[in-house]
Amino acid sequence: MEIQQQILMLREELNLHNYNYYVLDNATISDYDFDLKLKQLQELEATHPEYFDDNSPTHRVGGTITKNFQTVAHEYRMYSLDNSYSKEDLLEWEKRIQKVLGEVPLEYTCELKYDGASISITYENGQLVRAVTRGDGFQGDDVTNNIKTIKSVPLRLKGDYPAKFDIRGEIILPFSGFEKMNQELIEIGETPYSNPRNTASGSLKLQDSALVAKRPLDCLLYSIVGSNLQLSSQFEGLNKTREWGFKVPQEARLAGNIEAVFEFIDYWDVHRHELPYETDGVVVKVNSIQYQEELGFTAKSPRWAMAYKFKSEQVSTRLNSISYQVGRTGAITPVANLEPVQLAGTIVKRASLHNADQIEKLDIRIGDTVFVEKGGEIIPKIIAVDLGQRPENSVVTHYITHCPECQTELVRNEGEANHYCPNFYGCPPQIIGRIQHYISRKAMDIEGLGGETVALLFTNGLVQNYADLYELTVEQILPLERMAQKSAENLVNGVAESKNIPFERVLYALGIRYVGETVAKKLAKHYKTIDALSRASLMDLVLVDEIGERIAQSVIDFFENQENNLIIERLKEFGVQFEVVEKVNLDATEILLGKTFVVSGVFTEFSRDDLKKAIEDNGGKVGSSISSKTDYVVAGDNMGPAKLEKASKLNIPIISEVEFMAMIALDKD
Repeated sequence: MEIQQQILMLREELNLHNYNYYVLDNATISDYDFDLKLKQLQELEATHPEYFDDNSPTHRVGGTITKNFQTVAHEYRMYSLDNSYSKEDLLEWEKRIQKVLGEVPLEYTCELKYDGASISITYENGQLVRAVTRGDGFQGDDVTNNIKTIKSVPLRLKGDYPAKFDIRGEIILPFSGFEKMNQELIEIGETPYSNPRNTASGSLKLQDSALVAKRPLDCLLYSIVGSNLQLSSQFEGLNKTREWGFKVPQEARLAGNIEAVFEFIDYWDVHRHELPYETDGVVVKVNSIQYQEELGFTAKSPRWAMAYKFKSEQVSTRLNSISYQVGRTGAITPVANLEPVQLAGTIVKRASLHNADQIEKLDIRIGDTVFVEKGGEIIPKIIAVDLGQRPENSVVTHYITHCPECQTELVRNEGEANHYCPNFYGCPPQIIGRIQHYISRKAMDIEGLGGETVALLFTNGLVQNYADLYELTVEQILPLERMAQKSAENLVNGVAESKNIPFERVLYALGIRYVGETVAKKLAKHYKTIDALSRASLMDLVLVDEIGERIAQSVIDFFENQENNLIIERLKEFGVQFEVVEKVNLDATEILLGKTFVVSGVFTEFSRDDLKKAIEDNGGKVGSSISSKTDYVVAGDNMGPAKLEKASKLNIPIISEVEFMAMIALDKD
């Protein structure tokens, strides 16, 4: 037999055995025979490198070393899910859906919510080309080499798959594998891992893919994104991806109404403990892809999906002490230091007490036995005190009056729950916290510089604010603890590269109170430059879309502070971006300037995203819902009945995509 043909046949056979064993849980060959065939393929590939294939099953054993994980932008954003904690929440969610879609019959796809590390895997022409972590939703780390070692992730697809798409899922560590890993660590005297989720997440960032290959990771897929996928529903998508070779959990069900959703939730609330891996809830999705497109997204989440979180596990333990943390805005957070206790798969030693009002409400005292749960299965919190266990000599807790770090007297503004340290420019945790925020991934994303290094730079007198970062030299950094020549050079180079970060992220990085990512984008888009923003009045700011008085006043306060202005001037001198760099669009016009459009239905000449882009490219604005401010509705097939009714009631013109194209072409002729 020709060598190339032999290699191809072995690859195909080994891929099939992997699929049968790791996806279908139905082994059709012994481990011994599999290993023999794998060894045979490895030997053939070694002696015939001209037949190299990056997606050969021999690459699943790992061995590739990744020193730095490259940051990659997601072609399609990875959104977060809104959470609900009761059936009433889900009913309210359904009402919001029906307000947009009208009283249409709704089907839902119900899927279990797996507690793992989110991943997006890109396939082109049936081959795995890239795997990227969630990151901040806009960009993540390229962990392709590590993902290829996970046996349930197909390297090649089968069937009628699209030419290109991304598939999303969770990298999880089954309980059995987690327990085996921990047992091995205990036997050699090492500290065991805390929980499966964190271990799975940490595995993706191991530099040696051979180490990842030794971990019993699994990948459960749940959604597919791309253009022209020819799918009509979420449930159809799950079935299709199974046919292509993906491991899609069989527990997913199609629910004909919200009552069927509740039945699914009730069943798994009891039976989830029988599963071989962690799950903390149910994800409910509107099944129709058309309805999903009609509903769209908020700034953070799809409107067509909701996560229902199972009731949190509770345990009791002793409160040993209360400490107080100072945040970057000066906010004081009281923290309960607890007798360590196992809770929802992790060892809990600390829990947030939120503020003085919460301490008073609970009447919580040192020495109390308290009930702890994980809020949303993430952050531990104290929900009650077991008064029957209270010591006779317990003392009422009095909230601190002075900052635990700089001893400045605390203030509490009217209408606010938190106490604050007003020593904004002299309190070390605030200074360090602001610089840590500035360098963070969603802000300036400075490579080579982490939170611990920021604290080290501050305590050694090298930085007092984030502008000081741009004056650091390799010679200054080298004497610091754990700093070698290469790491010092990476830090200085990373700071220099941050000068290319766009204005909207720089604005977020400044740490103006209440100005998060979304608000920073809106302000940057509206004002274009930092100078224009700094001159804006309270009324000007409030008139910006979605900017309320609280945010506006915070922006005013920031620019009224002379020290902030001095720091900004220094950052300008260093070359940091403080204005929007407009992308030149040769096809752009202003024919639709001042006009607001709402898009509804299924289109033939455009995808919905392309249609929205065409509106914005020609000066128009895309609205999410029909109102008296809407000028036109661009309607495709199967326009939502609620939108049709509202547009008719408000006498808003409804135009087809052909009429829209003519509207744009009118000015270009």
